[in-house]
Amino acid sequence: MSPKRVVLAMTGASGAIYGLRLLEELKRAGCQVFLVLSAGAVATIAQETDLDLAKRILGKADEFFDNSEVGASLASGSFHFDAMVIAPCSLNSLSMLHAGRADSLIGRCALVAQKEHRRLILMPRETPLPAVSLLQMYELAMRGVDLAMAAPAFYHRPTNIADLVDFMVARVLNLLNIEHALQAPWNHREAKI
Repeated sequence: MSPKRVVLAMTGASGAIYGLRLLEELKRAGCQVFLVLSAGAVATIAQETDLDLAKRILGKADEFFDNSEVGASLASGSFHFDAMVIAPCSLNSLSMLHAGRADSLIGRCALVAQKEHRRLILMPRETPLPAVSLLQMYELAMRGVDLAMAAPAFYHRPTNIADLVDFMVARVLNLLNIEHALQAPWNHREAKI
């Protein structure tokens, strides 16, 4: 069963376009989306896009929360959501989640997702990766957290940045079991090797 209520968090890692495109696709699929932006995400969106935050982004979400709103409804286990995605996920945020810190709304929601056995997907988008982050990723994966590294492939012959972004967004939608038309399934018979 595909999720209907999704917490989408964006942190300050480069790659705001991943979260913004995922927001569009989640809404297209009929999901209710609760958007949480860190201060770093707001700065990165301003740096990487020409989008008007209030008009073009926040208006697409069903509800918007600032990361400082630690008492928001999302922070409670009694608030039902099916899945949480952090895209992009900075290494700082990944480290915070690994430590179980809940002093921000993103941290609290991620902790709720884990304790309530809800799907939690992180999309780290930084390179190179230090050993401490690799260890943290491994340990988070062993706790049941899904890691969808922002590392698009090229076998589908992308012709522009949107193709690369859609490849990764499709991977997250696949993890959420949400149907999409962003990318055809792999067919080895059609591959030109």
